[in-house]
Amino acid sequence: MSDAASTASRPAHGTDIDFSAFRDPALARELIERIHELAGDRRINLMEVCGTHTVSIGRYGFRSIMPSSLRLLSGPGCPVCVTANRDIDHAIALARLKDVTITTFGDMMRVPGSSTTLSQMKAEGRDIRIVYSPLDALDIAETNPKREVIFMGVGFETTTPAIAACILEAAERGLQNFSVYCAHKTTPPAIRAIANDPETAIDGFILPGHVSTITGVPPYRFLVDEFRTPGVVTGFEPVDVLEGIAELVRMVVTDAPAIENAYRRSVATDGNAVARALVDQVFDPCDATWRGLGEIPASGLAMREEFARFDAGRRFDVTIEPSVEPRGCRCGDVLRGRISPNGCPLFGRACTPEHAVGPCMVSSEGSCAAYYRFREQ
Repeated sequence: MSDAASTASRPAHGTDIDFSAFRDPALARELIERIHELAGDRRINLMEVCGTHTVSIGRYGFRSIMPSSLRLLSGPGCPVCVTANRDIDHAIALARLKDVTITTFGDMMRVPGSSTTLSQMKAEGRDIRIVYSPLDALDIAETNPKREVIFMGVGFETTTPAIAACILEAAERGLQNFSVYCAHKTTPPAIRAIANDPETAIDGFILPGHVSTITGVPPYRFLVDEFRTPGVVTGFEPVDVLEGIAELVRMVVTDAPAIENAYRRSVATDGNAVARALVDQVFDPCDATWRGLGEIPASGLAMREEFARFDAGRRFDVTIEPSVEPRGCRCGDVLRGRISPNGCPLFGRACTPEHAVGPCMVSSEGSCAAYYRFREQ
């Protein structure tokens, strides 16, 4: 790690952070030269786990300036993208119920299910509303006591504490008409599944910054212990990303794998224990199905029995049509890092942000949408 990059990563001593250090062109050039010097012509595959990293890498054109032997692969970093087709179909079935209001974050609206989308259901007259916080859904339930209000609980560790707090608040208010459809995911088990995939062969992981503010660093140490694969938690500014890549390349070429935290201004080593305790109060780990990755043990969250009355999956009995994956879509291979988005035959042709076939082209942080937006080649 360069001295300048190390200094830029240190926590700010005050209320304001000077981001100019993280966008310094001279420092960026220094890191790019360092990456080329370290990598040489050695074949190296690095995966950015987080969708925000994929967007940053595309925005700053980093793929085009890496050594030709170094590949930056996108992973399962967007919670909308990894939501299983059956979960989308379940949400659509819930939306068809009488006197039901579905509340969801905006990215979920256009994700294709087997036969339709929540957006199309809304156009047909179903009560489906975009909210910006689960607490918005709670307020809708309180002001509409004759309607059942269901919040689509989709997200990684970053969003689940707020959903857990919302459920506790619903219990405190004594609400009888509020529930959550649980499609939450936890990131480390998915990273383990990819690290264990012989068809991907990842040499190092750019670990998620936002998720790590909650989890901290220890949950990733299995990468070194089980797979001798390094990982670096880093931020999203140009110097952040380049520093993470440079540190990973150094560990790969020196065969010195470790888990490093290069985002210390935001991520404490032990993460946020208060947020994790809140989640543990409401949820238990459960097996979950990820689009493209299949069922991964203990990678989801299910409501504890004492909160079962707020679990839409248990509360409402619906018929779900057999799930049908989009024909020709290779989102699953993209999410595993087996191909880049422009390796899918539908990319930019049958599948565009305006007419998305798969979820990775719908979400603002989906790999395909990022590649399309920044025209990665």
